[in-house]
Amino acid sequence: MTGLEMDRQHVPGGPEAPGRIPVKVLYETDDYLAVDKPEGVVSVASAGRGGLPELVADVFGGRLFPVHRLDRGASGVIVFAKNAAAHRHLNGEFDQRQVRKTYLAVVDGAVAVSRGQINAPLREFGSGRMGVDPRRGKPSATEWKVAERLDGATLLRVSPTTGRRHQIRVHLYHIGHPIIGDLRYGDRARQERFPRLMLHALSLEFGLPSGERVAVEAPPPPSFETVVAGLRRSRAASRTGA
Repeated sequence: MTGLEMDRQHVPGGPEAPGRIPVKVLYETDDYLAVDKPEGVVSVASAGRGGLPELVADVFGGRLFPVHRLDRGASGVIVFAKNAAAHRHLNGEFDQRQVRKTYLAVVDGAVAVSRGQINAPLREFGSGRMGVDPRRGKPSATEWKVAERLDGATLLRVSPTTGRRHQIRVHLYHIGHPIIGDLRYGDRARQERFPRLMLHALSLEFGLPSGERVAVEAPPPPSFETVVAGLRRSRAASRTGA
């Protein structure tokens, strides 16, 4: 077993981590709060209790209005509205596709070309699993480009232009390159060797009612960087014959 194939239960900030997980505030105004979501935390818990809003109660004790979500295993930028008017505005930004989202994803295998776009309609197939359905699916589009080639994997910068559930994960799986650590859309026996889902919301850009554009960024956490660094070292060693 390599240094990357760690027990998922011992990942800092993972589902089994005891106590309150610290959450970093990235951007805050009277209307909006953007934070850096740790992996292993749900964006919004059922019945409105628990999850990320409960973790940020120490910095904002009022009601938070969710506008978008990140998958439990993903980390990175997520923004909440603090009031109904701000919620309506930001929902409009998302609906009109005025929000620019950039993710980092480490995918299985060597991606053959340097960039591309996936246009594949998606729908839910049951038990929360999404899939491509050209006839019944909703239009879905994801742009990507290679950021770095690693050992048996590729680091991508990904920008979804639509916002379907599990969109990035399903689209990359659809083209034969599932995200490393994805137990739902990858080879489970292989993917469970990795400590986390290697998907990170790097940045999110949206417009304020004033017309000003705001860009919020979150650097990848150590749990993400450790996997990338290990794959980088493995690639370097294989190229030098070490």
